[in-house]
Amino acid sequence: MATDQYHHGVRVVEVNDGTRPIRTVSTAVVGFVAIADDADETVFPLNRPVLATNIMAAAGKAGDTGTLARTLEAIASQTNPATVIVRVPKGANEAETTSNVIGGVESNGRYTGLQALLAAKTSGPLVTPRIIGAPGLDSQPVTNAMVSVAQKLRGFAYATCHGDTKEDAAAYRTDFGQRELMLMWPDFRGWDRRTNAEADLSAVAVALGLRAKIDRETGWHKTLSNVVVNGATGISRDVYWDLQEPATDAGYLNEKDITTLINREGFRFWGSRTCMGPASLFPFENYTRTAQVIADTMAEAHFWAVDQPLSPGLVRDIIEGINAKFRQLTSLGYILGGECWYDDEPNTKESLKSGKAFIDYDYTPVPPLEDLTFLQHITDRYLLDFSSRING
Repeated sequence: MATDQYHHGVRVVEVNDGTRPIRTVSTAVVGFVAIADDADETVFPLNRPVLATNIMAAAGKAGDTGTLARTLEAIASQTNPATVIVRVPKGANEAETTSNVIGGVESNGRYTGLQALLAAKTSGPLVTPRIIGAPGLDSQPVTNAMVSVAQKLRGFAYATCHGDTKEDAAAYRTDFGQRELMLMWPDFRGWDRRTNAEADLSAVAVALGLRAKIDRETGWHKTLSNVVVNGATGISRDVYWDLQEPATDAGYLNEKDITTLINREGFRFWGSRTCMGPASLFPFENYTRTAQVIADTMAEAHFWAVDQPLSPGLVRDIIEGINAKFRQLTSLGYILGGECWYDDEPNTKESLKSGKAFIDYDYTPVPPLEDLTFLQHITDRYLLDFSSRING
């Protein structure tokens, strides 16, 4: 109620002040592209993003050919996340299939292939995929397109690091440098009910499900590494790994920023690094995802503030709300700390007059314990009371 108008009587002004709660954006939403010529076309129409909330039920409609059913089953073995699926047609050759997977924009304005994931928030599923992949289809051109989509969605992409040997995989890794990408080599092995035999099981498909599971059960601050996966019966290539020995196949791959697979009390991913490199600010998977989650959370939570009168009280409310959220995230262990403040320097009278305000905040992500060193000492000081131990 405007209080600057004349009134003879009593006014009641309802004051709704106080710190506004900030809700963290949903992160455990998978999005992937697949092919399956015999899938149910009513459930999986071509080039349309479809939301599945019961993964095993969706797998029953996915047919037996292509990558769709196998990917859904691998995800379902880990957890049952909200999943956006885009089925694309298989091409007459590999090149045509690649183009179908990458997709684009049709003359009618509809997005196809990977690009259809961009439309998931506003049409059909009405969710934003954050965990992106194209299991079994992620060639180098597809992976490049997938990373571009992940950047636009502020999501994270998981892809195969192609190569017959670890050296081939390391050479392939040099073609990428994005913080939104994790490459993995080799694949798992798992039982294929269609052939009644063991077959390669896409590590990427498993990663999509496991990432969603970790987000739900632990949080987005925990990396994919060293968590038992379900459904694996082996590893598609020999990988030498030893917990205490750095000169191993696994150590070689991890040093090249490639996540590999190990078997120690269950099959696991081993490696937490992105393709941005160790010298960057985002060497670890959870560093990138923390930055994305905080950025989206803070932006989306302040839709209400846009076009409100730009007063000191408004800015103070925003700052107090963000600091309250940082305290919550810190207490829950998602970050090590964070703080929001107002800086006079960028907020000139000209910028304020034009309706612009700059608010700073910082945060510290939680690093994964990648290298633990114990310092073992041999000493004779425990012999000094040897006699007293015997004689009491």
